[in-house]
Amino acid sequence: MMVALIGLSACQSKKEASLKEEITESTSEVETMTHEETMQLVKIKEHHIKNVGVLVYDGVNDLDALGPRYIFKNIMGVNVMTIALHPGNVTTVMGLEFVPDTTVTQVDSLDILVVPGGFKETIENSYNEALLQWIRDIDKTTQYTTSVCTGGWILGKTGLLDGRKATGNWFRAEEILAENGATFTGERYTQDGKYWTSAGVTAGMDMALAIMAELTGEDYTQAVMLDMEYDPQPPINGGSVEKTKPEVLHFMKTMYASMADPLFDAAKNQKGGQE
Repeated sequence: MMVALIGLSACQSKKEASLKEEITESTSEVETMTHEETMQLVKIKEHHIKNVGVLVYDGVNDLDALGPRYIFKNIMGVNVMTIALHPGNVTTVMGLEFVPDTTVTQVDSLDILVVPGGFKETIENSYNEALLQWIRDIDKTTQYTTSVCTGGWILGKTGLLDGRKATGNWFRAEEILAENGATFTGERYTQDGKYWTSAGVTAGMDMALAIMAELTGEDYTQAVMLDMEYDPQPPINGGSVEKTKPEVLHFMKTMYASMADPLFDAAKNQKGGQE
Protein backbone atom coordinates (compact mmCIF):
# COMPACT_ATOMS: atom_id res chain seq x y z
CA MET A 1 0.00 0.00 0.00
CA MET A 2 2.77 2.44 0.91
CA VAL A 3 4.48 1.95 -2.47
CA ALA A 4 1.22 2.74 -4.23
CA LEU A 5 0.73 5.89 -2.17
CA ILE A 6 4.06 7.27 -3.31
CA GLY A 7 2.76 7.64 -6.84
CA LEU A 8 -0.15 9.84 -5.88
CA SER A 9 -0.33 13.55 -6.66
CA ALA A 10 -1.21 16.06 -3.96
CA CYS A 11 -3.58 17.84 -6.35
CA GLN A 12 -7.24 16.92 -6.09
CA SER A 13 -9.98 18.19 -8.32
CA LYS A 14 -13.32 19.36 -6.93
CA LYS A 15 -14.89 16.42 -8.69
CA GLU A 16 -12.63 13.99 -6.84
CA ALA A 17 -13.33 15.70 -3.51
CA SER A 18 -17.04 15.45 -4.13
CA LEU A 19 -16.72 11.83 -5.14
CA LYS A 20 -14.81 11.07 -1.97
CA GLU A 21 -17.52 12.63 0.16
CA GLU A 22 -20.20 10.60 -1.56
CA ILE A 23 -18.34 7.33 -1.33
CA THR A 24 -17.26 7.62 2.31
CA GLU A 25 -20.92 7.90 3.30
CA SER A 26 -21.13 4.19 2.84
CA THR A 27 -18.37 1.76 3.75
CA SER A 28 -19.90 -0.90 1.60
CA GLU A 29 -19.70 1.38 -1.44
CA VAL A 30 -16.01 2.07 -0.81
CA GLU A 31 -15.28 -1.62 -0.55
CA THR A 32 -16.68 -2.19 -4.04
CA MET A 33 -14.08 0.17 -5.56
CA THR A 34 -10.87 -1.00 -7.17
CA HIS A 35 -7.50 -0.17 -5.64
CA GLU A 36 -6.82 2.30 -8.46
CA GLU A 37 -10.11 4.11 -7.79
CA THR A 38 -9.40 4.51 -4.09
CA MET A 39 -5.91 5.80 -4.89
CA GLN A 40 -7.54 8.76 -6.62
CA LEU A 41 -9.38 9.68 -3.45
CA VAL A 42 -6.51 9.68 -0.97
CA LYS A 43 -5.07 13.17 -0.58
CA ILE A 44 -1.29 13.48 -0.22
CA LYS A 45 0.42 16.84 0.05
CA GLU A 46 3.71 17.58 -1.63
CA HIS A 47 6.68 18.27 0.62
CA HIS A 48 10.31 19.27 0.19
CA ILE A 49 11.92 17.29 3.00
CA LYS A 50 14.93 15.26 1.87
CA ASN A 51 17.15 14.56 4.87
CA VAL A 52 16.19 13.79 8.47
CA GLY A 53 18.83 13.31 11.14
CA VAL A 54 18.29 11.60 14.49
CA LEU A 55 21.09 12.37 16.94
CA VAL A 56 22.25 9.27 18.83
CA TYR A 57 24.81 8.74 21.58
CA ASP A 58 25.71 6.20 24.22
CA GLY A 59 22.91 6.21 26.77
CA VAL A 60 20.26 7.58 24.41
CA ASN A 61 16.74 6.37 25.14
CA ASP A 62 15.85 3.70 22.60
CA LEU A 63 12.31 4.83 21.85
CA ASP A 64 13.18 8.55 21.96
CA ALA A 65 15.33 7.95 18.90
CA LEU A 66 13.76 4.95 17.17
CA GLY A 67 10.11 6.01 17.51
CA PRO A 68 10.47 9.19 15.42
CA ARG A 69 12.93 7.42 13.13
CA TYR A 70 10.36 4.71 12.38
CA ILE A 71 7.72 7.30 11.53
CA PHE A 72 9.91 9.57 9.42
CA LYS A 73 11.17 6.53 7.48
CA ASN A 74 7.59 6.18 6.20
CA ILE A 75 7.59 9.60 4.52
CA MET A 76 8.07 9.13 0.81
CA GLY A 77 11.35 10.29 -0.67
CA VAL A 78 13.02 11.00 2.69
CA ASN A 79 16.47 9.84 3.81
CA VAL A 80 16.57 9.25 7.59
CA MET A 81 19.99 9.02 9.24
CA THR A 82 21.12 8.18 12.75
CA ILE A 83 23.96 10.57 13.54
CA ALA A 84 26.47 9.70 16.27
CA LEU A 85 28.94 11.91 18.10
CA HIS A 86 31.85 9.60 17.26
CA PRO A 87 32.60 6.66 14.92
CA GLY A 88 31.68 3.22 16.20
CA ASN A 89 28.66 1.53 17.68
CA VAL A 90 26.20 3.25 20.01
CA THR A 91 24.68 1.53 23.04
CA THR A 92 21.30 2.80 24.21
CA VAL A 93 20.18 3.23 27.80
CA MET A 94 18.44 -0.18 27.58
CA GLY A 95 21.53 -1.92 26.20
CA LEU A 96 20.66 -2.05 22.50
CA GLU A 97 23.85 -1.77 20.44
CA PHE A 98 23.68 -0.63 16.83
CA VAL A 99 25.75 0.94 14.08
CA PRO A 100 24.81 4.60 13.36
CA ASP A 101 24.62 5.75 9.77
CA THR A 102 27.10 8.61 10.13
CA THR A 103 28.69 11.07 12.55
CA VAL A 104 28.23 14.76 13.30
CA THR A 105 31.49 15.60 11.51
CA GLN A 106 29.99 14.27 8.27
CA VAL A 107 26.71 16.21 8.42
CA ASP A 108 26.45 19.96 7.87
CA SER A 109 22.80 20.36 6.87
CA LEU A 110 19.43 18.70 7.52
CA ASP A 111 15.78 19.37 6.82
CA ILE A 112 14.70 17.86 10.16
CA LEU A 113 16.85 17.36 13.25
CA VAL A 114 15.65 15.15 16.11
CA VAL A 115 17.43 15.46 19.48
CA PRO A 116 16.37 12.52 21.67
CA GLY A 117 16.91 12.21 25.39
CA GLY A 118 18.27 9.70 27.85
CA PHE A 119 19.62 10.30 31.34
CA LYS A 120 23.26 10.37 32.49
CA GLU A 121 24.79 10.97 29.06
CA THR A 122 22.02 13.42 28.18
CA ILE A 123 22.94 15.58 31.16
CA GLU A 124 26.61 15.37 30.20
CA ASN A 125 25.85 16.25 26.57
CA SER A 126 23.84 19.25 27.74
CA TYR A 127 27.22 20.75 28.62
CA ASN A 128 29.09 19.47 25.55
CA GLU A 129 29.84 22.75 23.80
CA ALA A 130 31.04 21.08 20.60
CA LEU A 131 27.72 19.26 20.28
CA LEU A 132 25.71 22.36 21.17
CA GLN A 133 27.51 24.34 18.47
CA TRP A 134 26.89 21.58 15.92
CA ILE A 135 23.16 21.74 16.72
CA ARG A 136 23.19 25.55 16.34
CA ASP A 137 24.93 25.23 12.97
CA ILE A 138 22.55 22.51 11.74
CA ASP A 139 19.59 24.56 12.94
CA LYS A 140 20.52 27.24 10.41
CA THR A 141 19.63 24.74 7.66
CA THR A 142 16.57 22.97 9.09
CA GLN A 143 12.89 23.35 8.37
CA TYR A 144 12.16 21.63 11.69
CA THR A 145 14.36 21.36 14.77
CA THR A 146 12.91 18.97 17.34
CA SER A 147 13.56 17.31 20.67
CA VAL A 148 12.10 14.32 22.50
CA CYS A 149 11.83 13.98 26.27
CA THR A 150 15.08 15.03 28.02
CA GLY A 151 16.52 15.80 24.59
CA GLY A 152 15.00 19.19 25.35
CA TRP A 153 17.70 19.60 28.02
CA ILE A 154 20.30 19.47 25.25
CA LEU A 155 18.33 21.59 22.79
CA GLY A 156 17.59 24.13 25.52
CA LYS A 157 21.29 24.61 26.28
CA THR A 158 21.88 25.74 22.69
CA GLY A 159 19.78 28.84 23.36
CA LEU A 160 17.46 28.01 20.48
CA LEU A 161 14.43 27.67 22.75
CA ASP A 162 15.01 31.04 24.42
CA GLY A 163 11.75 33.00 24.40
CA ARG A 164 9.77 30.07 23.02
CA LYS A 165 7.06 27.75 24.27
CA ALA A 166 8.23 24.18 24.75
CA THR A 167 7.56 20.91 26.52
CA GLY A 168 9.69 18.03 27.70
CA ASN A 169 10.12 15.27 30.24
CA TRP A 170 7.92 15.91 33.28
CA PHE A 171 10.80 15.91 35.81
CA ARG A 172 11.37 19.55 36.84
CA ALA A 173 10.20 20.48 33.36
CA GLU A 174 9.12 24.02 34.16
CA GLU A 175 12.31 24.76 36.10
CA ILE A 176 14.71 23.29 33.54
CA LEU A 177 13.04 24.93 30.56
CA ALA A 178 12.93 28.26 32.40
CA GLU A 179 16.70 28.04 32.95
CA ASN A 180 16.99 28.03 29.16
CA GLY A 181 14.54 30.87 28.58
CA ALA A 182 11.62 28.68 27.50
CA THR A 183 8.05 28.52 28.81
CA PHE A 184 6.80 25.04 29.73
CA THR A 185 3.41 24.22 28.17
CA GLY A 186 2.80 20.84 29.78
CA GLU A 187 1.51 19.55 26.44
CA ARG A 188 2.18 16.19 24.83
CA TYR A 189 4.06 18.09 22.12
CA THR A 190 4.45 21.77 21.34
CA GLN A 191 5.20 23.70 18.18
CA ASP A 192 6.67 27.19 18.28
CA GLY A 193 7.72 28.24 14.81
CA LYS A 194 9.95 25.57 13.35
CA TYR A 195 10.75 24.23 16.81
CA TRP A 196 8.86 21.15 17.94
CA THR A 197 9.37 19.64 21.38
CA SER A 198 7.72 16.62 22.95
CA ALA A 199 7.16 15.23 26.42
CA GLY A 200 8.67 11.94 27.50
CA VAL A 201 9.61 8.99 25.31
CA THR A 202 6.37 7.88 23.57
CA ALA A 203 5.32 11.50 23.03
CA GLY A 204 8.07 11.71 20.42
CA MET A 205 5.99 9.44 18.20
CA ASP A 206 2.97 11.73 18.54
CA MET A 207 5.16 14.71 17.64
CA ALA A 208 6.60 12.91 14.61
CA LEU A 209 3.11 11.99 13.42
CA ALA A 210 2.00 15.62 13.82
CA ILE A 211 4.94 16.74 11.69
CA MET A 212 4.11 14.04 9.16
CA ALA A 213 0.51 15.29 9.01
CA GLU A 214 1.74 18.83 8.36
CA LEU A 215 4.05 17.62 5.61
CA THR A 216 1.95 14.97 3.88
CA GLY A 217 -1.61 15.54 5.05
CA GLU A 218 -4.03 13.58 7.22
CA ASP A 219 -4.79 10.84 4.71
CA TYR A 220 -1.19 9.72 4.33
CA THR A 221 -0.58 10.01 8.08
CA GLN A 222 -3.67 7.92 8.79
CA ALA A 223 -2.38 5.30 6.38
CA VAL A 224 0.94 5.16 8.24
CA MET A 225 -0.87 4.96 11.58
CA LEU A 226 -2.90 2.02 10.29
CA ASP A 227 0.27 0.39 8.98
CA MET A 228 1.66 0.73 12.53
CA GLU A 229 -1.72 -0.04 14.14
CA TYR A 230 -0.96 3.02 16.25
CA ASP A 231 -3.98 3.30 18.54
CA PRO A 232 -2.65 3.38 22.13
CA GLN A 233 -4.95 1.89 24.76
CA PRO A 234 -2.98 1.53 28.03
CA PRO A 235 -4.28 -1.10 30.45
CA ILE A 236 -4.48 1.31 33.39
CA ASN A 237 -4.89 5.03 33.92
CA GLY A 238 -1.47 6.68 34.08
CA GLY A 239 1.41 7.92 31.97
CA SER A 240 1.28 11.60 32.96
CA VAL A 241 1.71 13.64 36.13
CA GLU A 242 -2.02 14.36 36.21
CA LYS A 243 -3.00 10.68 35.92
CA THR A 244 -0.49 9.32 38.45
CA LYS A 245 -1.28 8.67 42.13
CA PRO A 246 0.39 11.23 44.47
CA GLU A 247 2.44 8.55 46.26
CA VAL A 248 3.64 7.08 42.97
CA LEU A 249 4.49 10.54 41.64
CA HIS A 250 6.45 11.42 44.79
CA PHE A 251 8.30 8.10 44.60
CA MET A 252 9.34 8.85 41.01
CA LYS A 253 10.31 12.46 41.78
CA THR A 254 12.57 11.48 44.66
CA MET A 255 14.13 8.63 42.69
CA TYR A 256 14.85 10.89 39.71
CA ALA A 257 16.26 13.61 41.97
CA SER A 258 18.58 11.22 43.79
CA MET A 259 20.10 10.16 40.47
CA ALA A 260 19.94 13.45 38.55
CA ASP A 261 21.22 15.97 41.11
CA PRO A 262 24.75 14.49 41.42
CA LEU A 263 24.96 14.28 37.62
CA PHE A 264 23.86 17.89 37.12
CA ASP A 265 26.33 19.07 39.79
CA ALA A 266 29.20 17.12 38.24
CA ALA A 267 28.42 18.39 34.72
CA LYS A 268 28.17 22.00 35.89
CA ASN A 269 31.41 21.73 37.89
CA GLN A 270 33.24 20.20 34.95
CA LYS A 271 32.04 22.95 32.63
CA GLY A 272 33.02 25.59 35.20
CA GLY A 273 36.49 24.15 35.44
CA GLN A 274 36.93 24.33 31.67
CA GLU A 275 35.99 28.01 31.47
